[in-house]
Amino acid sequence: MHQARQHAHQHAQTRTRERRRRVAHEAARLMAESGYRDYHQAKLKAAERLGIFDDASLPANREIEDALREYQRLFQREHADGLRQRREAALRAMEFFAGFEPRLVGPVLEGTADARSPVALHLYCDDFEAVPRFLEQHHIPAETRERRLRLDRERAEDFPVWVFSAEELGFDLTVLPLDVLRQAPLSNVDEKPMKRASTAQVRQMLAEEEISLFERG
Repeated sequence: MHQARQHAHQHAQTRTRERRRRVAHEAARLMAESGYRDYHQAKLKAAERLGIFDDASLPANREIEDALREYQRLFQREHADGLRQRREAALRAMEFFAGFEPRLVGPVLEGTADARSPVALHLYCDDFEAVPRFLEQHHIPAETRERRLRLDRERAEDFPVWVFSAEELGFDLTVLPLDVLRQAPLSNVDEKPMKRASTAQVRQMLAEEEISLFERG
């Protein structure tokens, strides 16, 4: 009797895992092909399409991100070229904004960027007017916005954002105080500290990609 219960439990777990995988892959497809930008929205739409409504079968955002990376690698051959183009543009932008301790964040760093993804940078400066002054000095027309970021589990604040286009790409600059450089804000994907890369790390990443391409080709 105990063995039968254990077998039934294992079977249910396997079925739930398979459902999570199916929802994650359908959500990834929606994000890659239909322009969904929000993991939660894509997850709910995918579950609805597959007729899966129990919470246990809904994947975590990070599972969807992994599935999206896999989908892009398998089905979007131009993805690697577009990603490299954005990472190279990110490096040039980071060198340009060197005085603001830039860090690359978001899909361009994570490897899930598509044709609609801007190059997202965090710039650090206690004088929030310094970035618009710098843009103005270099004759870069930019629009201002605001973004709410969670600095930790208890604190969320609004920060200025500047967006502009260059090299036929969008750039998205969030300006943060210098003390936030010590610990990254929380990611809205998994609520853990956001992955971010310094100029040296982005340069290293591009060099490793080039070596890998050379070895493959």
